[in-house]
Amino acid sequence: MTTALPPSRSEILAWLHQDDEARLAALWTSADQVRQQHVGDAVHLRGLIELSNHCARLCGYCGINAGNPLVERYRMSAEEILVCAHKAVAFGYGTVVLQSGEDWGQSTAWITDLIRRIKAETPLAVTLSLGERKDEELIAWRRAGADRYLLRFETSDRTLYARIHPALGGKVSDRPALLRRLRELGYACGSGVMVGIPGQTFEILADDLELMRDLDLDMIGIGPWLPHPATVLVKDGWEFAAPSGEQVPNNELMTLKMVALARLMCPHANIPSTTALATINQTDGREHGLQRGANIVMPNLTPVEYRAKYEIYPGKACITESAEDCDACIKGRIQRIHRQVGSGRGDAPNRLARLSTKETP
Repeated sequence: MTTALPPSRSEILAWLHQDDEARLAALWTSADQVRQQHVGDAVHLRGLIELSNHCARLCGYCGINAGNPLVERYRMSAEEILVCAHKAVAFGYGTVVLQSGEDWGQSTAWITDLIRRIKAETPLAVTLSLGERKDEELIAWRRAGADRYLLRFETSDRTLYARIHPALGGKVSDRPALLRRLRELGYACGSGVMVGIPGQTFEILADDLELMRDLDLDMIGIGPWLPHPATVLVKDGWEFAAPSGEQVPNNELMTLKMVALARLMCPHANIPSTTALATINQTDGREHGLQRGANIVMPNLTPVEYRAKYEIYPGKACITESAEDCDACIKGRIQRIHRQVGSGRGDAPNRLARLSTKETP
């Protein structure tokens, strides 16, 4: 098996089926070398703020879906969020990520004002992860100063996507199309997938990687599907499982293979070692991701009293740690694998190239 860059589809499928650790060492080495060549050794930290766990969606994989009556809902105040943003500055981060469920109780004007305040009071880049929103909202938030938008397409397979992400108000979502629209509006765009969804095959994962490449994403997030007991996927999802030998496992190894292959397919993208990966292996899951192509980590700045309520999957890493403890832990992990913490905004090289040629406004 060759390690041509980027790998062909047959090579992608061969790596996805490969379980021999000695042979996989070649994939890890290639991904790490491509990471070093194209985005460097710096690990950029994005401070995560989970604004709200209200959500209008009934996604079959997410614990804060609108149909879960056990969730204790919350919304952070603007003042609480600004405190977190100033902590990000004090910790040396270049970005804050404002994340919530698809919460229509957070008005366009409220989010717009929040973005403006963060941009006025701090030097931070602002990333939004607020779900599928109306065009006028996305325009308003971009004009207010939002820099990036994260919207995971979760799977490129339309049938599987419809099963786990029911239409809202009769409108079937098309996240790849929305990502292209976000690019037109001038956002840096992030997306990604879950690994191991019931019904997901290795061919679908190969399609996912090709879609990531075709979208020319600035950030790619990949994590395992972690079953939440209050979701449809846990209650009846396995009746849709792929045939024997074709169902993708939702384990650390398969997630790491996807991280490494995403680096080879999209060498200039920012790729986080995700919290879900750290959850499935709390001992050294983050380090494994960083050693197999990743260059981003998202320390959690959300106040501890809210973290456990943002339960998109159970057992999430770091839900009891203060922001200070989380920051110190992550920086220590980065140093132990002989990488350095990045400074500045940490924009993806492909994003900077597009801006330099004025391809985006």
